[in-house]
Amino acid sequence: MQDEVNEKVLSLCVSGGKISARILKETMEKALAEMERSQQKARHHAPAKQKEKKQTVSTGKQSLKKLAENGAQLSNIEITDGNIKSFEKCARKYHVLYSLMKDKSASPPRYFVFFRAKDVDSITAAFKEYTGRTLKKTKKPSVRKKLELAKERVAKHREKEKTKHKDRGQEL
Repeated sequence: MQDEVNEKVLSLCVSGGKISARILKETMEKALAEMERSQQKARHHAPAKQKEKKQTVSTGKQSLKKLAENGAQLSNIEITDGNIKSFEKCARKYHVLYSLMKDKSASPPRYFVFFRAKDVDSITAAFKEYTGRTLKKTKKPSVRKKLELAKERVAKHREKEKTKHKDRGQEL
């Protein structure tokens, strides 16, 4: 760590006829003052940047408390499927702010998706894509079933094995 600090170099460019110690001292003082001013500006603008970061709203899964900030009206939809990850992918695609809550009182776990009421159109589009994906997965036959069907077809179309008999013409 000390090696890194020691290796930092500051370069100054001074043009003049004869450079004395006084001129070198003045230029170094000016450079240090400029560096301090730039650091103070950076410190002064840092809280403003942090406020901007807080104000920008990210998309995707959030806590219910963050979602309800600013007095936004919330709506919810119930999901019974346990495969929530695929829904999360669709919701991020459509830039939806949502919160998932698990209802533990029901025997098959139910999930409630809370979202802002103004995002109704985007959430319905995300749900359409989500349900389309799940239906597509259920309609798709499994690989094992495909293998079994292929084995049956091969067994049906198998030709009889031909046995070769050499006949030399004489039989005893």
